[in-house]
Amino acid sequence: MASKISEGGGDLEENSEINVTPFIDVMLVLLIIFMVAAPLATVDMKVDLPQSAAQPAKRDDKPVFVTLKADLSLALGNEETGRDNFVAELSRITEGNTQTRILLRADKSVDYGELMAVMNLIQRAGYTKIGLVGLETAPAG
Repeated sequence: MASKISEGGGDLEENSEINVTPFIDVMLVLLIIFMVAAPLATVDMKVDLPQSAAQPAKRDDKPVFVTLKADLSLALGNEETGRDNFVAELSRITEGNTQTRILLRADKSVDYGELMAVMNLIQRAGYTKIGLVGLETAPAG
C-alpha cells in the first residue's frame, strides 16, 4: 500500500490511487506487436475465386498454394514465378517430396484449358495430390 506524507506532521495518510503508467506501457507494446503481426498473417495475392458449395476438406499443416492469376501468370505461395522455372521452384518449396498436397487456385476468368495446362505441368513434375481452391458458400436449403 502506498503512503503519502502530509505537510503538517508525522501522521501518514493512505494513498488509494492506482499507478496506471505500467499498464499503459504494456498495452502499447501489445498494440505494436499486433499491428506488426496482423499483415503477416494475410495473403496479398489478388485473385477473384469462384464459389463452391462442397464441404471443406481437412487442411495440411503447410499447404503449398499455386495461383493462376487472370493475366495467366503463375505464383507459388506469394512469389511469382515463370512457367520455365516453375517445376524447379515447386521442387525447392516442397523439398522434393512429391506426396505434398498442392492447392491450385485460379481466377474465375481463367480459361479451363489454361487451368488444365497448369495441372498437367504439376502432374508432369510428379505431384499427384492436387486440390482446387474456391470460396465457401452456405448450402442452399
